[in-house]
Amino acid sequence: MKPEAVTALGLVAATLTTVSFLPQVLRTLRTRDTRSISVGMYAAFVTGVGLWLIYGLLTQDVPIVIANAITFVLSGTVFLLKLRYG
Repeated sequence: MKPEAVTALGLVAATLTTVSFLPQVLRTLRTRDTRSISVGMYAAFVTGVGLWLIYGLLTQDVPIVIANAITFVLSGTVFLLKLRYG
């Protein structure tokens, strides 16, 4: 597989996994209902995404950087809302 195709595959995967957080963020912002959200899961997830972001920056892997930067903001938003309203 050509390097450009591999990068394109990574960007598509990154887009799909990142966009999957948007409905949760919008719902949580709209309803402020965080009862069903696990603080432990989001703490671990946000930490993991932050580490993936650092890894992507260190390896200069564009799909990993883009996906994890956006996912960090989205999941971090839900995590902060959980701490505030939970």
